[in-house]
Formats: sequence, structure tokens, C-alpha cells
Amino acid sequence: MDVLCVLSCLCALLLSSAQAQEPKHCVSPPLMSGSYSFMGPDGLFTSLGKITYDNFAQRARLQYTGSSNGTYFNMEVLMLFKEEAYYEINWAKFSCKKRDLDVAFVPMQVPSDAKLIGQAILGSSSSWGMGVLVNTWYGSLPGNGTYSTVFTEVGCIPMTYTGYTPQSGWTTLSTFNWVLGSVDPMQFIPPWFCPKSKAAEAEAPSSFFQVLGDFAKNVKSEESN
Repeated sequence: MDVLCVLSCLCALLLSSAQAQEPKHCVSPPLMSGSYSFMGPDGLFTSLGKITYDNFAQRARLQYTGSSNGTYFNMEVLMLFKEEAYYEINWAKFSCKKRDLDVAFVPMQVPSDAKLIGQAILGSSSSWGMGVLVNTWYGSLPGNGTYSTVFTEVGCIPMTYTGYTPQSGWTTLSTFNWVLGSVDPMQFIPPWFCPKSKAAEAEAPSSFFQVLGDFAKNVKSEESN
């Protein structure tokens, strides 16, 4: 009986330990800035640039600067999740469009309804500093879409997002070189030449991934001109 009691206690301890180590839904640090790479459907549209995020106010800004054929351009997309709106801004042309944003998916957190795919080490676990423990999650997007996302176990730092919708196809966003801390709030204020109200449009609000896809297309178009 004593042996059975000891075994039962050990099993209970192991079970509780495994449950305690199960990855949890998490929210990224509130203020971050870094870099990103984006690939649109079939790899036809790609872009690289800077990303800034403010989780306190749930807003994000992606910026792309470059030059082509002697022409300099500075483009950005500003997503204001609380306002359910985003802005497409072209500083070189002083043009700006305000559109509806579907806020069902906020990027810098593991959604509460996301399901765990698994946990893995990027790199090696043979020695300290050789690898990073990450968690991969998946869930549904509006319009019969789906997504998967990878966050670090320590710190809940976002690494990749892959989304699919019948309208936009497969898209992938990778982020890197994150720096935690103070973010200039002026970066999230639309410039003076942006419209105050959205134009009357018949289409449904754009999802996070559709916004990224449209931004990549706009960047590609500017580079081709």
C-alpha cells in the first residue's frame, strides 16, 4: 500500500508539473519597435521596413523608405485598432487614405481562442544561448480564414505570422531586432493631410493581413514607377 501511495503521489506531482509548464496565452510587451519582412501571396509582393507597436493604445505603424530610378519614397501604414481604422500614407506625394479596419485580430498577442500547435527550440538546446524556446499557435480569421503565429516562450516576443483568407491568399509577416521601451507617441498621429473621416466604401473592413498585402503592393508599385 505504501508503494502504491508513493507512486500515486509521484504521478500527481508529475501531472501538476506538466500542467504548470504548458504554454499560456500571452500579451507582448506594451511598447516595442523593430524591423519586419512581409511576403504576399505566391511571393509576388514583398517588403522590408520598420515596425512600431503600442499595446497600451493598440496601435501599430509600418514604414518603408527607399529609392528607385532617382526617386525617393517614404510610405507607411498606420493601424489604429481602437478606432477600427487604418491610414495608407505616402509622404513623398502627400497622399493619404483612411479605411475601415477589422479588429478581430490584434497582432501582438496570442488571441484567447488560439490553440497550441506545439513548442520547439529554434537553434540548439545543447548549450545556453544556442537556442530560443518558442510556441506556435493557430486560429480562425473572419471570412473563412486561418492563421498561425509564433511567439517566444520567454517575454512573449512575436516572431512570425502566417495568415490565409480566400480573398488575399497566403501572407507571412516576420519580425526581428525588437527593442523594448519608450515609443514616440507622435508616430501614431495621422499627418495633417490625412482625411478625418473614412470615404464611403461598399467593401468590408480590411483584415490585418489584407492591410499588409495592400501595403506591399503599394510599395511594389512605387518601386516600379
